[in-house]
Amino acid sequence: MQSPSNSAHHPPLRAVIVTGGSRGIGAATANLLARNGYGVCVNFRDDVEAAERVVARIESTGGCAFAYRADVTDEDQVRALFNACERRFGALAGLVNNAGILDRQMPLAEMTVARMRRIVETNLLGALICAREAVLRMQRSRGGQGGAIVNVSSMAARYGAPFEYIDYAASKGAIDTLTVGLAREVAADGIRVNAVRPGLIETEIHASGADPGRIARLRTTIPMQRGGLPDEVAAAIVWLLSDASPYTTGALLDVAGGR
Repeated sequence: MQSPSNSAHHPPLRAVIVTGGSRGIGAATANLLARNGYGVCVNFRDDVEAAERVVARIESTGGCAFAYRADVTDEDQVRALFNACERRFGALAGLVNNAGILDRQMPLAEMTVARMRRIVETNLLGALICAREAVLRMQRSRGGQGGAIVNVSSMAARYGAPFEYIDYAASKGAIDTLTVGLAREVAADGIRVNAVRPGLIETEIHASGADPGRIARLRTTIPMQRGGLPDEVAAAIVWLLSDASPYTTGALLDVAGGR
């Protein structure tokens, strides 16, 4: 699946990288981007079969995508990822900084440093590295064509996730700060930077926290009385990436059913 060569039959497409694109919100975003005419690089770290399924689904409906394995915490692998996307689709137009992990629910006092480091390196350091590589390619002052970055944060950044995963929440709070700061830093260079903050969304990530029934348990705390769908978050991400939001940068868009 990891074939970065050019495809002669593909017209020029607006190239977008979706990190953590093999499942959940990332997969939904990759699908919607492809339906909107983007060329999509589906980044994954471990699950090649899941990434290939996303690509196959996109191609079955006439879209253009390819999967590329890269660990977002490794800058050499990230550079290779971005280079592969540009070889396949041309100049980078967008980045969806979606790759993220959490761990089993517990209070901070019980967390190991190894766990904290793993969470922060993937969720924050990985996003910083990917954002840097996107900016280097998009900046008009460096010969780029401008573009858009959408960071996937979380409503946990606001609530802090006490007794669940404060480390995850802290990493997402930092994503909010990254979004605001970088938006101001690169706005004059043709790059918009925004974030979505999903609430309780029906994805596999809750099982990663050893609480697969979390949404059902907390449904009554959501004003809309239901969990969100990955496609609903994807719609917000694609809007922020698109020309439909040309004057929006530095925004934190909550997709959380009012919670």
